[in-house]
Amino acid sequence: MSKPLDGIQPTVHTVFEPTTCSWQYVVACPETKEAAIIDPVLNFEPTLYTITSQAADALIDFIMKNGYTVTMLLETHAHGDHLSASYYIQQTLWAHGQPHAQICIQEDIAIVQAYYAHRYRIPKDEIDTAFDHLFKPDEKFQLGNMIGIALHLPGHTPDHGGYKLGNNVFSGDCMFNPGIGNGRCDFPGGDSQSQFRSMQRLLSFPPETRLYTGHDFPPAPGSELPTRNPLPYNTVAGQKEKNKYLEEDSSEDAFVKWRKKRDQTLGEPRLMHQALQVNVRGGKMPSRSCDGKAFMLYALDVPRVLLTG
Repeated sequence: MSKPLDGIQPTVHTVFEPTTCSWQYVVACPETKEAAIIDPVLNFEPTLYTITSQAADALIDFIMKNGYTVTMLLETHAHGDHLSASYYIQQTLWAHGQPHAQICIQEDIAIVQAYYAHRYRIPKDEIDTAFDHLFKPDEKFQLGNMIGIALHLPGHTPDHGGYKLGNNVFSGDCMFNPGIGNGRCDFPGGDSQSQFRSMQRLLSFPPETRLYTGHDFPPAPGSELPTRNPLPYNTVAGQKEKNKYLEEDSSEDAFVKWRKKRDQTLGEPRLMHQALQVNVRGGKMPSRSCDGKAFMLYALDVPRVLLTG
């Protein structure tokens, strides 16, 4: 194997999933065609209680047509708004003769797993075997002939991280495009102070660095704002110039005050219960099943008199 070179720039493919407004990324070494997939999405239809794989199958088809070999499936965090397709893609590509790609996330996923394992009664063995590799803060990794860094970017969630490859940072929900803002911090273990510091870290990279986001929410047709296509990234320079939530004179205290006030107005993500029960398992379904159907647990707020145990 040739020696990894820090200067190699990856080939980046951006794939938007419109139902959850999520960005998925295929990042490849141009020399070896070894690739990673970042934050892939499973399709979930809440009115029918069905999980399908159209978005993931499109990624797999793209991988095969381009001759890529996927060795890593990188999660920025345990998402609360979509189900991870990492395990599905891992198993499907393996069935196609590709190597067993590692499903990876930051090591602080253990904090999130402990909370939701208790809430949803997830067996310990389904948590312990969920991920193939847990990154330590700012751990380096190899993708083809490239060296990447698993950035520690807590705040939105305690396990939140990003991935730096060349002049590109895949920053998940830490920072959205100008006009959209940044990820909420009211999930268990979230912290707006840490969020501010993580965003400042992203802004410390060179001005030409591309900050790829986890979501984009273009104005809907008919709104007062002009319509546009989803944008996968903005540069550090662009964020500093245009993001009203990141003005240079804004203090940490002011941001924390604004973020907490904003989070108090937000409802629960539509797919939170389904997503977290799957995502803390690394994209695997719950083991509880009957007649080919998986079962999930839902926490309901009900009058105390109705509780039986």
